[in-house]
Amino acid sequence: MNLGPQPIEDILKKHNLKAHDLVAASNEQITHKMVARACKGRRLSRNVQLKILRALNRASAQNYTLSDVFTY
Repeated sequence: MNLGPQPIEDILKKHNLKAHDLVAASNEQITHKMVARACKGRRLSRNVQLKILRALNRASAQNYTLSDVFTY
């Protein structure tokens, strides 16, 4: 079920961010568990992927795309 580590894990390390930083930065409902699953490579719905992407862009002040963050 896991598709292997995803680029989001490296991006979080690069910006010195934790799962909590994404949850706090999001104005949508995301959980620590969603972020953990994203990093592990669990297949997430497109809706959850977009929520995590928007939170990442807000927390890191960058403009990443889905293909930058997920490889599936």
